[in-house]
Amino acid sequence: MAHKHWKLDTDRDNIAWLTFDKAEASTNTLSGAVVAEFSAVLDELRASNPRALVIRSGKSSGFIAGADVEEFTTIASTDDALAIVRRGWDVMNKLAALPFPTLALVNGFCMGGGLELALACRYRIAVDQPGTRFALPEVMLGILPGWGGVMRLPRVVGPTAALDMMMTGRSVDARRAKRMGLADASVPPRVMDNSARIMALEAPPQKKLPVLQSLMNLPLLRPLVASMARKQLAARVQREHYPAPYAILELWQKYDGDPFAPPAGDPASVATLVEGNTARNLIRIFFLQERMKSLGKESGFEARHVHVIGAGVMGGDVAAWCAMRGLTVTLQDQNAGALAPAMKRAHALFKRRLRDQRLIRDAADRLIPDIAGDGARRADVIIEAIFENLEVKRELFAKLEAVAKPGAILATNTSSLKLADIGANFANPSRLVGIHFFNPVAQMQLVEIVSGANTDGETARMAAAFVRQIDKLPLHVKDSPGFLVNRVLGPYLNQALRMVDDGMAPETLDAAMTRFGMPMGPIELADTVG
Repeated sequence: MAHKHWKLDTDRDNIAWLTFDKAEASTNTLSGAVVAEFSAVLDELRASNPRALVIRSGKSSGFIAGADVEEFTTIASTDDALAIVRRGWDVMNKLAALPFPTLALVNGFCMGGGLELALACRYRIAVDQPGTRFALPEVMLGILPGWGGVMRLPRVVGPTAALDMMMTGRSVDARRAKRMGLADASVPPRVMDNSARIMALEAPPQKKLPVLQSLMNLPLLRPLVASMARKQLAARVQREHYPAPYAILELWQKYDGDPFAPPAGDPASVATLVEGNTARNLIRIFFLQERMKSLGKESGFEARHVHVIGAGVMGGDVAAWCAMRGLTVTLQDQNAGALAPAMKRAHALFKRRLRDQRLIRDAADRLIPDIAGDGARRADVIIEAIFENLEVKRELFAKLEAVAKPGAILATNTSSLKLADIGANFANPSRLVGIHFFNPVAQMQLVEIVSGANTDGETARMAAAFVRQIDKLPLHVKDSPGFLVNRVLGPYLNQALRMVDDGMAPETLDAAMTRFGMPMGPIELADTVG
């Protein structure tokens, strides 16, 4: 029987290969239609009883991105939410109950419902490439993994690692997945199909958890484990602001991950979460971020070489981030002594984020100290990140405009000067655009794309495309004082400082604002960003 989203083939060894390739979509997501078709395919497979089943993706972009979040916008009642949970829960249980070996061949991202599908398989093979990531990020939408993740992940990797993944939404790469037991094997792309075939044919015994982790899964010890996890969680977030991680913890502790077990009104119930403001607002933010991810797509611009001028904290960290994201970067500073600390911070970032020695070495090789500034002649993007002195910036850009290649982006990271003033001496001021990063660069997703009165629209679109290329979120803003973020943040910090001047203790003020829901107080924030 032909299917729209799933292609089923059987090889000479009677292994069924089920390829998920969602029609008319660039990414595999588990919509209602996809799940219904998957359920029908599983019925066919149970009837045909192959030797084994391998599930893989037909998309180069990844395995499965999770549920179709667009369908969340159609939820008008608790019953609608429970219906979405029910269809996923039932089909994953159907997959888990198949009488023959099942294997998920994960190449690329495996998120949310995609990981829950993989967990419902007997085996998982992770393809060792940079794009392969496993996560249950539902907590970031204010909800919980309702398709079996809360039940199955602790049984596979143990409660400690499972609760950490689920309550933070943190992802793990292929090698980490193998070490923690989430993946049965981590293999190079060139041998992934053959590795899946061998494992499906051999059907080795499933790996058992270490004794301590197995004991922690027992009902008798779950309250102790949950109590420790709850203390750690309370140090990070408050339940009234972020109820989802607490609900995940209690769903595991009290109900073994069954989303239909909590009674109405229970804090761990799906209904309680979806009816709350937190989930609604986090889902709204998700769609806003998705809109931002689409900015710059129409440009087609792709940078290979970035030249950063200024090796201070901001410039050095921007350079390091670009190198980590695969670009060749030349880093210039008139003070040669500033380059060494910048390179040291960059190497620390590479070690922290990349972990693999080969990837760390490659990123370090891409970041090149450039005292003379020769890289400006070859760069596709030139970013000025020097101190806020208008005359010095004008002189610098006069030199840069003369040597930069015609199609290069000329960008300033200024946070306080107007682009019109910086570009006053430009022969072609339409080339100047603001690319305003925030500190700390590695943690802040948002980057403001500042268009001055003379900035060409295509230049701004190219800048947005570059920001997406380095996996940040571009936000187009006008050349107004403070742009957007600092225009909002400034009055907040100023009022906090006035209150301190009036005699309020900084610790009291910070404590009040963290209780209100801020991730940190305004005084601590001011100290952090400088």
